[in-house]
Amino acid sequence: MHLPRLLQSISSLNAPVFILDSGSTDDTIAIAESFGATILQHPFENHPTQWDYALKNFSIQTPWVIGLDADHIVTSELRERLVNFRDEDYQHVNGIYFNRKNFFKGKWIKHGGYYPFYQLKLIRYGIGYSDLSENMDHRFVVPGDTVIWKDGHILEENLKENKISFWINKHNRYSDQVAQEEVERMQQSRSQTVKPYFWGSPDERRAWFKNLWWQLPRYARPMIYFVYRMFFQLGVLDGRTGVIFHFLQAFWFRLVVDIKIDENIQQQKSLSETNYNKRNEPLRFIFSFIILFPLFYYFNIFFFGITSPGNHHYYSAILADHFNYIRGLRWILLHSSAQILNWLGFAAITNDYNLLVAGHGIIQLVYSCLGLGVISFFAAFVLSYPKKWRSKAIFLISGILGIEFLNVARFILLALFWDKHSVKIFDHHTIFNAIIYVTIAISLYFWVKHEDNKTFDEAN
Repeated sequence: MHLPRLLQSISSLNAPVFILDSGSTDDTIAIAESFGATILQHPFENHPTQWDYALKNFSIQTPWVIGLDADHIVTSELRERLVNFRDEDYQHVNGIYFNRKNFFKGKWIKHGGYYPFYQLKLIRYGIGYSDLSENMDHRFVVPGDTVIWKDGHILEENLKENKISFWINKHNRYSDQVAQEEVERMQQSRSQTVKPYFWGSPDERRAWFKNLWWQLPRYARPMIYFVYRMFFQLGVLDGRTGVIFHFLQAFWFRLVVDIKIDENIQQQKSLSETNYNKRNEPLRFIFSFIILFPLFYYFNIFFFGITSPGNHHYYSAILADHFNYIRGLRWILLHSSAQILNWLGFAAITNDYNLLVAGHGIIQLVYSCLGLGVISFFAAFVLSYPKKWRSKAIFLISGILGIEFLNVARFILLALFWDKHSVKIFDHHTIFNAIIYVTIAISLYFWVKHEDNKTFDEAN
């Protein structure tokens, strides 16, 4: 729909016209042929690669080339300058910048840094080339001197015939390219061709601003840029349509790019971590478990020793009085058991070590009754297993509470029914540990299976 306007605007130049098509299925080829253009086709990857292909594959015989997009129009003033253009007047020049007027929904965007806007469009053939350092913002590059034509324009039209959804869908595709490009810059696999220089050519100045842009924090920079365009570059003067354009182009588009940058980084990080973890998970799990289980197990024994008053050589009064988690655990277990027994109608009392139920019996909670050994095993397994920390934390806390709940149930049953003077040998510690380890094994099995299924579902 744009092409006839462009070709009509340059027809009076009587210059050879070359059109690179990317596989159009509409009337593009017929329109190009009706204007006598030479046509080639090449699948579209991005703008810079299309221009690179065009410059290298068309049989161009003229010393200069004008590079225009299909949605451009050459104004009569610019056309007049081109008609009167003489190569001998520009012997020491390799490129000429044209001034652009950008239109959005039929309105000329005069502010917000969009006018004047100079683009290198006329280049000496065989010297100028397409800059492949960026996926989106296309530019020609020439070594040596350039000049700027400030009068005469190319007009660029957006959305005169199309709905806003066309612009949004197009820029959504562009955002994929820009995000991938910036990730590659972070990885130092891509660099600028044009030298960033604030006082240089229009392209060097834009390269300087882009270099600054890449240093700004993501998510904050779209708002900074939008405010800069609206107020410092007076974009607000472009009226309602202009404000919509500046918002979409300066804020919305840049914000989508930043989101996709984070998605790309996370995807690459997840893929790298997944590949690494899959290779090393079994060894890491075994090694971690072998380290953590003895560490937890013997630390509890050591701590119990230095907080027991009878051990005068290593005894620590500060730890015993203020940081004694073993005494705290014993207190919780004893008082929880007594409270439940009282709720059930029994008369139960406790001190620091004993639980007495009137008319039944008394039990004493020694270190081996606290379940710290099985908790050490359980904690070492869960913390070593290669799963997300949130899942580990939830399962670990739930498991420890479950173990101690079973411990309280054991103390209640022992206080009510155990006769320690009986001739029968009743090693309740061994029986309890066996039950606990079986329970832990079953719980771990279902936890591991659930997490593996969840990971598989997320991956698909």
